[in-house]
Amino acid sequence: MSAKNVDQHNRFRSITVGFRVSPEENAQLNRAVALSGLPKQEYCYRKCMNRDITVTPNPRIFKMMTVHMTAILKELQRLSEGENPSQELLEDIALITKMLNDMKERK
Repeated sequence: MSAKNVDQHNRFRSITVGFRVSPEENAQLNRAVALSGLPKQEYCYRKCMNRDITVTPNPRIFKMMTVHMTAILKELQRLSEGENPSQELLEDIALITKMLNDMKERK
């Protein structure tokens, strides 16, 4: 039998909670998790409990931001003039902007 895994407050999390998402929602969730630097479980837990997600800048986070910002730039360049970006793209831009502003305020 494996050892019990407890969180930082010595709470044993023994109940599993799951939910279904579309492939697009999964991709968006994975991007947000990668940019946060948190494990997926902790990210989802904090979002569900309406708790703050504090991103601590480190080389891995900056690498993820660079990768995602490059993808956003390519998508914006692909759009023809007069074409509106998708809601998903706008949400990704808002997420990265919020993270950068939060990092700037903490500095």
